[in-house]
Amino acid sequence: MAEIYDVVIIGAGPAGLTATIYALRGGLKVLTIECAGAGGQMLQTYAVDNYPGLPGISGIELGEKMNEHAVSLGAKIISENVVDVRFEDFRKMVVTDKGEYETKNIIIATGASHAKLGIAREEELAGMGVSYCATCDGAFYQGADVAVVGGGDVAVEDAIFLANSCANVYLIHRRDSLRAAKGVKNQLRNHENIHIIWDSVVESLEGEFELEGLKVRNLKTQEVMELPVEGMFVAVGINPTTDLFSGIVEMDEKGYVKAGEDCRTSIPGIYAIGDARKKPLRQIVTAVADGANAIESLLRDR
Repeated sequence: MAEIYDVVIIGAGPAGLTATIYALRGGLKVLTIECAGAGGQMLQTYAVDNYPGLPGISGIELGEKMNEHAVSLGAKIISENVVDVRFEDFRKMVVTDKGEYETKNIIIATGASHAKLGIAREEELAGMGVSYCATCDGAFYQGADVAVVGGGDVAVEDAIFLANSCANVYLIHRRDSLRAAKGVKNQLRNHENIHIIWDSVVESLEGEFELEGLKVRNLKTQEVMELPVEGMFVAVGINPTTDLFSGIVEMDEKGYVKAGEDCRTSIPGIYAIGDARKKPLRQIVTAVADGANAIESLLRDR
């Protein structure tokens, strides 16, 4: 007889791992599926300064600790790609590239992916000078000139991180003020090698086989300048990874799953947590809270 799970958790970032821990402690039969390694986007964070009690811990270390906690409770975490979700005679089936899993409940913890600039040759030069993770790839550019595109917390944090090892960091922002938190912006003053290029966008990427420079256009004057950099780090936001559930649960216009603080979606037995859920603040601490709330809702709904 096929194994039937109480809940299948799709994603093992901080939200998915917390849900796994709470589900196991609640006596549920749990399967957690992750396609890119337990820890999610946490693994791309150099230092997590706002997680209570653990200031300055690296994202990799925090992800490892959460994963170890879940495994110590007997977590079953498999590395597979979920390709479909089906409903058959009141059963929920999660289909991966390696098998099918029947479950009574599903938790969407699929997170989000980095938004792209959408300019020519961006994908072609990805990994050849174009990057979406400064903490992952910054070490390749020690002593070089690089650019960071964006104006939020992540962009400013990336610029500060890169300034510690790169010769010059050009922070390119399409507006005339940064959206980053005040505390983060204040840290910019400590780095004379960070240069902000206001009211500007990247117009084109230069270099045949690897990035050799950018053409940057000022949106107010339309003037185009050439910026000789070896690396460009894009930090212009994230997009929810929720296509799998399009047409199944209610979403907003950006693709975030509509679910309240109880994490219940429009479909009974399906819950949404972490960066995939529509909410005002997406941080590790709010993802962890979602994981706990979703399991509490699930246990009440049984």
